[in-house]
Amino acid sequence: MLELMSGKLAVGIKNIVPDHPASYAVLKFSISVVLNVVFIIGLTLVVSLLTDRTGEALQILISFALLRQVSGGAHLKSGMACVFFTATLFTLLSYVEVSSEYVLLMNGISLLVVLWRAPIGIERQTRIPQRHWPKLKIIAALLVAANLLIGSPVIAASLLAQSISLLIARREVKSL
Repeated sequence: MLELMSGKLAVGIKNIVPDHPASYAVLKFSISVVLNVVFIIGLTLVVSLLTDRTGEALQILISFALLRQVSGGAHLKSGMACVFFTATLFTLLSYVEVSSEYVLLMNGISLLVVLWRAPIGIERQTRIPQRHWPKLKIIAALLVAANLLIGSPVIAASLLAQSISLLIARREVKSL
């Protein structure tokens, strides 16, 4: 569905602006990335409004996205699978209510995984030169460490889920 929509939008753009320097393939890919994000945010927020977990969902959307941008992670094969999986995951994470000891444990595990594996799987999604990737690791670690001060259970769960994505991405990289 995302592929079809992004393809139609890319054709429309090329028809309106045929001399645009971006190719059809580049436009289609870019549009699919934007649609993916819009659908994940939209679906997550709609469900959070229905479940009365909007504050938690917003914390998850922000914390997960920030860590993902600097640490990388696993990717699903299709855009719609990503949308449904991520919106479902974020909805489930919005219900996490644990003691401060478990928040500390989740933050600790996330920090260890980030320090060990980040960044991974970002080769095709960033223009940041590889020489700056150690800085991304530091930023990722600081993002996780920030929740040591905040102490949010849903942020800890979100960061842990994203950290697990780094372990899955490691397996994907090894199998290539």
